[in-house]
Amino acid sequence: MTLKDDAINLHRMLKGKIEIRSRVSLDNAFEEKGTLSLIYTPGVAYVASEISNHEKLVYDYTSKWNNVAIICDGTRVLGLGNIGPEGALPVMEGKSVLFKALGDINAIPLCINTQDKEEIIRFVKIIQPNFGAINIEDIESPKVLEIVERLSKELSIPIFHDDQHGTAIIALAALLNALKLVKKALDNVRVVISGSGSAGYGIFKILQTAGCKDIIVTDTKGAIYDGRPDIDDQNPYKREISLNTNMKKLRGTLADVISKSDVFIGVSGKGNILNKEVIKSMSDNAIIFALSNPDPEIIPNNALQFGARIVATGRSDFPNQINNAVVFPSIFRALLDLRASNLNEFMLVSVARAIADIVEDIHLREDYIIPKVDDPRILPIVTKTVKEVLSTHIRNS
Repeated sequence: MTLKDDAINLHRMLKGKIEIRSRVSLDNAFEEKGTLSLIYTPGVAYVASEISNHEKLVYDYTSKWNNVAIICDGTRVLGLGNIGPEGALPVMEGKSVLFKALGDINAIPLCINTQDKEEIIRFVKIIQPNFGAINIEDIESPKVLEIVERLSKELSIPIFHDDQHGTAIIALAALLNALKLVKKALDNVRVVISGSGSAGYGIFKILQTAGCKDIIVTDTKGAIYDGRPDIDDQNPYKREISLNTNMKKLRGTLADVISKSDVFIGVSGKGNILNKEVIKSMSDNAIIFALSNPDPEIIPNNALQFGARIVATGRSDFPNQINNAVVFPSIFRALLDLRASNLNEFMLVSVARAIADIVEDIHLREDYIIPKVDDPRILPIVTKTVKEVLSTHIRNS
């Protein structure tokens, strides 16, 4: 039996990985003065009226406080591309399982049959009353970046984009620890990011906020720089990258600009794009984050053989898995519990530093730079960090 056979057989047997369960005992529900009259008519009318008069009570009297919507249009699912909402559904169900197992959160997959940006934004707005937070997932870039930006401004609940925010947090956390091992400072290294989509944009933003001064981002046409003829206001996010990175305006392919760099972060979705010559052209003690799935930019053993000091991937079958699952359950748990209305780059950096600090110096090594997905310390530390950031924001506002 292959992995494919095992996965398909399991899903055929389960017929879905999630379900809704009642939290109410129905032992005496249908008796006179039973719970039915409390949870439904006539008693529930009093609860409905209370919420109608004081909207915030919806968090106390319903499951809104613990509900997250996973919004996906099926246009950029895993490494499969545009496979449609039905194809995306088993992936989002799997994510729901992780939300429940790691954060005790009710995450509802909503794979919707539209790829229109304005329709997606409107859909999220009209379902907002049911949810305490929104997870945007596997929508093509740059469309998704505008969706996240618009919703963050126009809704009163937090909007978290895992490809953008989650990847950025865990990548920064891993990088901070990797730099400790090679004794280099974030503000004194050159980082080359391959990929300018959601993950590449998110990593650029968090590195910039954290103090990294020398960042180069590449796309299919090579290095991005201010003045590149094909970059204009049609894609404001790539335009933002061009204005805030590659200050020396280096031009050429990834292989051209990676020379003498300290860190490579691959999030373009293209595997096997690094080779011996590219690795050897980097600085001593090079750090390689080959995060494309399922095929990383280079197999870790090869990167190490060619001279890299520390290598991480997005896969669970190699050491140093940089996995969004380390981040999203805990940060959503914190946002829900604290009833946060939004998140910002400073919060993302603070959470990344907190996650990095979980790996104590005495345990830090080249094949262990990031905590495991199920590390029980993650949730309380992330909650504490988000609470401190929110408290600081309230005091300063």
